[in-house]
Amino acid sequence: TAKPEEYDKLLPALIADWRNKWKQPNVPFLYVQLPNFGDVSYLPTESNWARLREAQLKTLSVPNTAMAVSIDLGEWNELHPDNKKDIGLRLALAAEKIIYGENIVYSGPIYQSSIIEGNKIIIRFSHTGTGMISKDGEELSQFAIAGADKKFVWAKARIVGDKVIVWNDAVSNPVYVRYAWADNPDGCNLYNKEGLPASPFTTEKNKKDE
Repeated sequence: TAKPEEYDKLLPALIADWRNKWKQPNVPFLYVQLPNFGDVSYLPTESNWARLREAQLKTLSVPNTAMAVSIDLGEWNELHPDNKKDIGLRLALAAEKIIYGENIVYSGPIYQSSIIEGNKIIIRFSHTGTGMISKDGEELSQFAIAGADKKFVWAKARIVGDKVIVWNDAVSNPVYVRYAWADNPDGCNLYNKEGLPASPFTTEKNKKDE
């Protein structure tokens, strides 16, 4: 069985292999990120499902691909969620954009880069649509922050334009941020106004300084 991190190479290799076998080097490839599943996590935790989602997220660097986020559509006790319709609708949006070239918002916010300013980390997103929101109107949840020791604690987070500012007053020298980093993160509420959820992410391996 492959380790989650190995999907960094395995999924792009699969796409390249299928394109090669069909002799269509740029054929569109749409896929679904792992949904939430298993026991709900109430504390920052390690998660192989989150690691695999991160590998899926990185695969968007392969040209002519799109990913439907389903972190809000899973079920704690069902590996294959019953709600196929909403996943299908998100894939259809991706197809309209990637295959048919429609000028539409087809993805929720995607982590782009991060910078550290004092005791805060500022996260920039792409695919923010007409703006990012907290879907339920509450404070943003499922953001965790850590120093160099990678001991993650829950963080406060605030939307400012296409960015989210993340901090915890107890972490004076933050280095890393995670969002929705669990098998089944509870209450992920970062969306764009078009109603599409942000992908889970970590800044641990692909943190960029601007």
